[in-house]
Amino acid sequence: MRNTLAATAIVAASLVLPATASAADYVPGATSLASPATSPLANPCPVQGDNPPDQINWPNTEVEPQVAVNPTNPNNVVGVFQEDRWTDGGAHGLLAAVSFNGGASYINDWAEFSACSDVPETPEREELPRATDPWVSFDAAGRAYQVGLPIIDGSLTGESAITASHSTDGGLHWSPPVDITRDDPATDPGVFNDKQSITADPAIPGRAYVTWIQGNLPGENHSFAKLSHAFSYRGQPMFSRTIDGGQTWSAPKAMTNANLYAQGNQIAVLPDGTLVDVMAILFKGAGIQPNPNGVYMAVMRSKDGGLHWSSPSTIAKLGTVAESADGQPLRVGDYIPDIAVDRSSGALYVTWADGLGGSTNKIVLSRSTDGGRHWTAPQIVSIHPGAQSFNHAVAVANDGDVAVLFYDIARNDSTPGIPTDVYLRHSSDGGANWSTALPLTSFDFSTAPVARGLFVGDYFGLEPIGPTGLVAFLGVTDGTPHSANVLSMRLNR
Repeated sequence: MRNTLAATAIVAASLVLPATASAADYVPGATSLASPATSPLANPCPVQGDNPPDQINWPNTEVEPQVAVNPTNPNNVVGVFQEDRWTDGGAHGLLAAVSFNGGASYINDWAEFSACSDVPETPEREELPRATDPWVSFDAAGRAYQVGLPIIDGSLTGESAITASHSTDGGLHWSPPVDITRDDPATDPGVFNDKQSITADPAIPGRAYVTWIQGNLPGENHSFAKLSHAFSYRGQPMFSRTIDGGQTWSAPKAMTNANLYAQGNQIAVLPDGTLVDVMAILFKGAGIQPNPNGVYMAVMRSKDGGLHWSSPSTIAKLGTVAESADGQPLRVGDYIPDIAVDRSSGALYVTWADGLGGSTNKIVLSRSTDGGRHWTAPQIVSIHPGAQSFNHAVAVANDGDVAVLFYDIARNDSTPGIPTDVYLRHSSDGGANWSTALPLTSFDFSTAPVARGLFVGDYFGLEPIGPTGLVAFLGVTDGTPHSANVLSMRLNR
């Protein structure tokens, strides 16, 4: 789940990326529905138990997609997403969408990350009813890895776990999830887990890395509303790895003991094996909050496979602002970063949404050509400065082309609905020049499910496929109230 506290707006240096002719533009190809028409999970869930009246489940609703492409078989695409979303947080389970024809069509299956997604024929069973924050990745040998966050509900005050599952047949079957960590506030008050990601090593078969935050609510104060005045609110970035294909995972280890809150951690692997973890530092865990000096986008580096990490270093100040439309909050991906690496040159690219001192978020990009030690000033990639842009993703195609995907609500006006457009921009010269924005699809955000705001996910997926192509996994609505689906789209050049 996403922490809903917005970072304080801070003026940041920015340059608008020039729109000039780039290499051949992408052409939208096969578009298919990756989520099922009807949820395969029982509804109501027989083990969910009673919930307060303000906790509503949206059946047949899929949100927060992520995607990966098998490096040994580019026709094998696996995406993951939440199935049957709850208003306060999490879903009945995390489903997978599996394709063996390059994304033209999908079948759905799942790993048992929650009690509500239990398969009775199998001996394993997760005791926590819900799951959230799906992520998927392939290693160098084509083994797929998923990670999930089993929870009780969206309050983050109950037991939670980080668990991982793997597949050796392209996502058709998944191993019983293995606990990486499990925390119960009954024995460790105030501790919770959140916003994990998994990165399989693109060069070492059987190796994958998981990172997440272990949050610590101050004292016995289990209230996010009061955190803006807390002196001791911390979210430590945590790390674990497998070197045996997901059979076992190393003991969780804090990546830094700095007194801060680091959200949205995601690891990229450089060609020389260096790990680079990107994160949004939202709070310093001491002093009066919010603390403008403690809000920034940062990275940490590891030269030994995650055993030791550098101190967090700054990419740029962070000035994300809250989004709303038609008087309704939009719970969307903004300060949570995305990272991509050029496997040939080693160049790193990070995107996020930033207000840059204004009232609307722009999608910005920063680049590093020295392994994450130094970064360019954030540059604006989105195209409508007066409109909110959000839910960004960055990817480097296998020919080195850099692409950024984002949502935009510039067409929203006083008429009913919140028309939302999905755009792609790309660069063939490492970000010096960018194509004009390519519109891919549109949907009405006003019919999205409510989850502490209108919600189709904090993130979506964009990955290289084939010699020059991309595959996108998007959360969109279909016009049905309180509903969302996952759309898969091929982009060809």
